[in-house]
Amino acid sequence: MHALRGVTLQVARGELLCIMGPSGSGKSTLMNTLGCLDTPTSGTYRLEGLDVSMLTDDELAELRATRLGFVFQSFNLLPRATVLRNVVLPLTYTDEPRSGRRERAAAALAAVGLPVEFFEHRSNELSGGQMQRVAIARALVNDPAVILADEPTGNLDSATSNMVLKTFSRLREDGKTIVLITHDPEVAAWADRTVHIRDGKLLTDEEEREYTARTGARGRT
Repeated sequence: MHALRGVTLQVARGELLCIMGPSGSGKSTLMNTLGCLDTPTSGTYRLEGLDVSMLTDDELAELRATRLGFVFQSFNLLPRATVLRNVVLPLTYTDEPRSGRRERAAAALAAVGLPVEFFEHRSNELSGGQMQRVAIARALVNDPAVILADEPTGNLDSATSNMVLKTFSRLREDGKTIVLITHDPEVAAWADRTVHIRDGKLLTDEEEREYTARTGARGRT
């Protein structure tokens, strides 16, 4: 089975791109490929001009640690660690001096609008929206080239989702490149551009409209 078939995609620096598709369409495989977690069987993927297919496993691990930031639907925070400790953690795998790690983590938390009084709280003491802001700060702390967000509002209510999406929008205004996966058209409305994936293929806007008219799929994504 080919999870992705003939995908051609270019993401501009500073763009907030949304990838939409139903379950099983290939969007998570595409996200894993962009995040250097999966390796395509053919074709070329370039990140900042670098052909990642030429890299060793160690080089890919370093690339993920330094040039890519990941935000997940389930947050993936350490529940008993403090907010600051959760955000500092990615820096322990870099050459960043220990003395500067807390400062960088605090700056990342400030960038997502989390008040200072929450920095020493354990992550399991926070609301869902606050936990997602911490997760975004953790993705930011290494100053990545691209932030990859997989259904980042899937576990949040509508008001909290808007708060998180406003955070992504501010980061895009600051020049960050963000690729966001969702099945929710309301989330996609925040993006600069939306691409649709069906059966492992990216569809043009016209192809998506034809597919939706033919199958009534929009209500079931």
